[in-house]
Amino acid sequence: MSTPPAGKTVAVLQSNYLPWKGYFDIINDVDLFIFYDDVQFTKNDWRNRNLIKTPSGAAWITVPVGQDIRRKICEVTIPDTRWAKAHWKTLSQNYARAPHLGRYRALFESVYLGRTWTFLSELNRHLIESIAGELGIGARFADSRDYDLQGGGSERLLQLLQKAGTRTYVSGPSARNYLDEAAFAGAGIEVAYKSYEGYPEYPQLFPPFDHRVSIVDLLFNAGPEAPRYIWGWR
Repeated sequence: MSTPPAGKTVAVLQSNYLPWKGYFDIINDVDLFIFYDDVQFTKNDWRNRNLIKTPSGAAWITVPVGQDIRRKICEVTIPDTRWAKAHWKTLSQNYARAPHLGRYRALFESVYLGRTWTFLSELNRHLIESIAGELGIGARFADSRDYDLQGGGSERLLQLLQKAGTRTYVSGPSARNYLDEAAFAGAGIEVAYKSYEGYPEYPQLFPPFDHRVSIVDLLFNAGPEAPRYIWGWR
């Protein structure tokens, strides 16, 4: 096995399907972003679905993955291939009036029409890395499975960060409720909590404005200006 990458500033997140802009805000903050998909899959969560804008309001688009929740995210398969064409039809119809849909058409058609996906994690990671590239993000990507981890919980996360050569761990704000900051400090790792406050509104179809929706909404509506509405405004 090749030596997994290291980074001074690191974020660790489970992969999501077409995640919202805050997910990419964290990736932009770090040297190394690690997908943490060898953990329990959670049903009715962001792993296999997200929100888009429609004339009727925010609506879910969901990748069908079956009913078995006793799986790690990296083990979740996509048994039915019909969803992909349906998702692209849904996106292209609801964003037909978005000024920058055409700019990203080739990227998304290659994902939805150009290949078949067996594993949810593989799909999510491909989309996230491709979109990060479109946003000009320079972080490197890695997989937690590359680091030979033991145990579970916060201890396992700390072990991962140590093996990744972390000096600063960038975490979502909800982790304040469960992270053992003393253990991180004892390992020489500073914890920085990301704030999702203050994002400016951008030109969005179908008012009222909704910050929660997938990154595709920002891409299709703002195009190359998208980074300004995620981190550039700061």
